[in-house]
Amino acid sequence: MKKIKKTIQLTFLHVFYIILCFVGMIPVLYAFGLSLSGSGGALSSDLSLFPDKPSFENYYRIIVEEPFLLWFKNSIILSVGTMIAAISFGTLAAYAFSRYRFKGRRTVLNMLLLLNAFPQILSMFALFRLFKNMGLLNSRPGLILIYAGSMCIFSIWNLKGYFDTIPIEIEEASKIDGASDFKMLWKIIMPLAMPAVIVTSVMVLIFVWNEYLFATTFMLSENSYTLAGGLYQLQADDYSRSWPLFSAAAIMVSLPILVIFFCIQKYMVSGLTAGGVKG
Repeated sequence: MKKIKKTIQLTFLHVFYIILCFVGMIPVLYAFGLSLSGSGGALSSDLSLFPDKPSFENYYRIIVEEPFLLWFKNSIILSVGTMIAAISFGTLAAYAFSRYRFKGRRTVLNMLLLLNAFPQILSMFALFRLFKNMGLLNSRPGLILIYAGSMCIFSIWNLKGYFDTIPIEIEEASKIDGASDFKMLWKIIMPLAMPAVIVTSVMVLIFVWNEYLFATTFMLSENSYTLAGGLYQLQADDYSRSWPLFSAAAIMVSLPILVIFFCIQKYMVSGLTAGGVKG
């Protein structure tokens, strides 16, 4: 009797979650259906999820008639560059904070956490003046420097929590066998911490991929727009605004991140929960 009751409860729970997922997918399905329509507005009287005569004309237009591929290239360069810089420095710093007990260690960690709590927009004016004097405005290295500086804090805290869960005895055994600190980190610790490294890398990638404020402030020319800035430009002109075209572009922007998420899904739980266990 108890087993039947539990089965009924699980069935209702699964049905509830399926309905909840479908309700959450309605805006996405509507945007996809709108992208397949030839023309028209998003707030027309026809609220069907899919058009009667679907067409990929909007996807063709966004690739051929708009500089979508250029925006895509700029976002790739910024995302990958930031990810490499943030993870490289964040991994070394996180390992040092996890394994070494030096003076001011806890103070520095708390200061980094406090610094990350402030909204980034507060530093925008100062960074703009600084980058203008240094000649870094409208340059990818300058924007990568801003992104990497902010995402390093997240990388340090998340990776440090994961390094704390790795037994110190593994490192002691490798040192007895004659392994250097760098070799021990590269050959032993990094493979064990790979779930956290992968998840942290993807979180950094997603942040840069979706970031809009700094990208449109520090990249001043149309050729340097990212995907977020490019999507805004599609809707900036009230006279040429096309919601189906915008929906097609939004779907194409979301696809790479969606694919990456499904590829690393098995690392998500262990990478995030273990990284947040210890401070």
